[in-house]
Amino acid sequence: MKKHIHIFLGVLLLTTTLLSGCGPQETNPVDDKTKIGIMLSDVGLGDQSFSDAGFNGLEKARDRLDIVFEYRELNDSKTYEKGLTELAESGNDLIIGLGFMVQEDLEKVAKKYPEKQFLLVDSVSDVNNVTSLTFKEDEGSYLAGVIAALTTKNKTVGFVGGENAPLIQKFSKGFTEGVKSIDPSIKVLKEYAGDFGNDKLGEKIAQDMIAKKSDVLYAAAGFTGVGVLKKAEQEGVYAIGVDSDQFFYAEKAIITSMVKNVDSALYDVVKEFKQTKTIKNKHIELGLAEKGVGLATIRLVSLSDKQQAKLKEAEQKIIHHKVSFTN
Repeated sequence: MKKHIHIFLGVLLLTTTLLSGCGPQETNPVDDKTKIGIMLSDVGLGDQSFSDAGFNGLEKARDRLDIVFEYRELNDSKTYEKGLTELAESGNDLIIGLGFMVQEDLEKVAKKYPEKQFLLVDSVSDVNNVTSLTFKEDEGSYLAGVIAALTTKNKTVGFVGGENAPLIQKFSKGFTEGVKSIDPSIKVLKEYAGDFGNDKLGEKIAQDMIAKKSDVLYAAAGFTGVGVLKKAEQEGVYAIGVDSDQFFYAEKAIITSMVKNVDSALYDVVKEFKQTKTIKNKHIELGLAEKGVGLATIRLVSLSDKQQAKLKEAEQKIIHHKVSFTN
């Protein structure tokens, strides 16, 4: 699934060099374009979730804004720091670090290249030349919890996190509070996989939860979560996807997905950066009101008028700050 854009750029540069020896020297058409570099999260392309969404946002920017971009993955670069350094040294105007796990290395590199602009997605940095982009995952997960509570027949649902970290806890807490807002007696099973890239582990965790009567599973666990979704489909229970609309990975199980619009958020940031050569806000935070998070189309289940009203009420409470999320 690798889309080696940096190889394309290399070929383009080589072609320009060869042509320059055959006549009047031509300028490289890439030179005047805004250049973006992105360090993908740990699983990289093919996670069917976070990294793919970020990459798709830059593809959209390339096609609509006429920018160029290149990327690095952890399995190629060995460390985040090495990949980010390569992106800084290859002439990119904006360097993006995708995921909270990138933060420490991104800050190191940003301090070494103070003339460069960096964007950290999913965590907050106080380094001068780093802009932070975060999402209110608890708001979207609250709505996922409402849907789970309205769907469960066994009064037992499950949450699977990729890692027991503050960011993933936001998903868990929002989901639990959404469930309890409908019916406090519903049991919420929780487990953290400690791995975002192991679909087989996701299947095992899902199987254990299903054995404990969970009939709706929500996973915020990258490719590990894909294993959860597929096991739910195999066992005939429901599931809720994450980050993007994951319905097509388990069409007989996924009733909706908690959509985290990383793609459109990155597109908007790149658009601003191309126009102004800077990013106005030091910290960009997107929630339900800003359309940074939300629910994908609801499928497989039919909500009654009363249930639809409860979901709409939950949305309005969040937008008007009438729901308080615990820390």
